[in-house]
Amino acid sequence: MAPRDDTPLAERVEELLAAGGPLPIVAAGRPVLRRGTEPYDGQLGPALLARFVEALRATMRAAPGVGLAAPQVGVPLRIAVIEDPAPVPPEVAAARGRVPQPFRVLVNPVYEPVGTARAAFFEGCLSVPGWQAVVARHAEVRLRGEDEHGRPLDEVFTGWPARIVQHETDHLDGTLYLDRAEPRSLSTNEAVASLWSQPTPHPAAEALGFRLP
Repeated sequence: MAPRDDTPLAERVEELLAAGGPLPIVAAGRPVLRRGTEPYDGQLGPALLARFVEALRATMRAAPGVGLAAPQVGVPLRIAVIEDPAPVPPEVAAARGRVPQPFRVLVNPVYEPVGTARAAFFEGCLSVPGWQAVVARHAEVRLRGEDEHGRPLDEVFTGWPARIVQHETDHLDGTLYLDRAEPRSLSTNEAVASLWSQPTPHPAAEALGFRLP
């Protein structure tokens, strides 16, 4: 087992930020993505937290992605950011329930399903570059937590925003999207772009031989 880094979290974050620019994104196989996270209770202090949040935002946008969790930059704290301008054709947006999401900071988030409906779509991850797979997720979730200023968050998300918050909150529990994916759907980004760019994954399910909910 890889050794744990016992450096205080504030020092580790300061070291990360000292390099400037987007932060390096940790790829699958690194233990920090699998060990879960500490609840945030002031380990960074307000000023350092603000700088860290801004670095997460810059890193997410540069990647680019629609969400980024602290473990993806090597920091085991229960913090994530999301933002989705939803630059997709109207038919794709309608099929996937994808609507623009402003920049949000999620501190100590937890989610629970609302109802029993599930939706399955191709999903990717900045920590698993080059690949996508179909994941069936709750179509609607209630997310609780706080924002970066300690204000309570209690909100229901549906459609693609619900998928984003589930994906990022899962990261904080040491879960990658591949743990929930349909293995037969695993495809390179190039294959998804050339073969499975339809609004829904039904053609992929039929051709690759997997079930959808």
